[in-house]
Amino acid sequence: MANGTAAGSQRGPRTPTVAQLRAFVAVAEHRHFRDAAAATGTSQPALSGAVAALEDALGTQLVERTTRKVIITPLGERVLDHARRVLSSLHALTEEVEAARRPFTGPLHLGVIPTVAPYLLPAVLRLVRHSYPDLELHVHEERTPSLLDGLAGGRLDVLLLALPTGGGSPTRDLPLFDEDFVLVTPPDHRLAGRIDVPRDVLLDLDVLLLEEGHCLRDQALDICREVGNDQAVGSTRAAGLSTLVQLVAGGLGVTLLPATALDVEAGRSDRLAAVRFATPAPGRRIGLATRPGSARSAEYDRFAGSLREALRHLPVRIVE
Repeated sequence: MANGTAAGSQRGPRTPTVAQLRAFVAVAEHRHFRDAAAATGTSQPALSGAVAALEDALGTQLVERTTRKVIITPLGERVLDHARRVLSSLHALTEEVEAARRPFTGPLHLGVIPTVAPYLLPAVLRLVRHSYPDLELHVHEERTPSLLDGLAGGRLDVLLLALPTGGGSPTRDLPLFDEDFVLVTPPDHRLAGRIDVPRDVLLDLDVLLLEEGHCLRDQALDICREVGNDQAVGSTRAAGLSTLVQLVAGGLGVTLLPATALDVEAGRSDRLAAVRFATPAPGRRIGLATRPGSARSAEYDRFAGSLREALRHLPVRIVE
């Protein structure tokens, strides 16, 4: 029996329970067991028992019980600070989990390619602001390889880009729309303003391209190679569409623009003209890409549906 008593006296503190910490904090705030019990909706004996159990678990006295009020011991005051931080952290944890369980709440990191961002983001931001006010949207404009790496590594949640992604890691793709490419030329070009031109007009043209790393560059190259124009590979390159159209306006060649970019980019200069291709025109598909098996898959499906509706005013063909 003596050995058992000695072993008990040498044991270290046990981990308190959440109920014990809440009881202690309530008593410390009200300085009275009866008032604390009423505030927490528990009986006074249960509350007193929880505080006593906490003292036993820690192996120290936290409160002095008097007939008129409760006095917190000096060590009890230090424990009280820790107890409040623990309970505050637990509250933050449960709030974050609850937010994650409710659709369209909490942070969402959206990656967008540069040849989409300036033309679609206004509609995306309006949709989020009006329909999903509790969603904390963070936008990351990067080229496709960087976006795919960010998605695979968990840095990004969903991508807005050209499909198929062509990345090494699998993605779950949600198509939004198809759009045509438009040929942009100087206004005095022999093709300026024409419609229904065949693709093979690209055969003898100096097509200006974006620099490497842009998926739109690869798409434009594929179109040029289809008609036998391999010279586009060595053409002048630009970092963005705005630079491309300025080069066209300066007479250095022609370029291909997505239909969604035409009004914005061609509207910056009166030295540009649009040429429309015959059906089926070359083009691209834009959509969302997410990680397969994401816990937010149902949310992304609904988001994609809302985006389709929000983008119907654009010169695109919505993928139903």
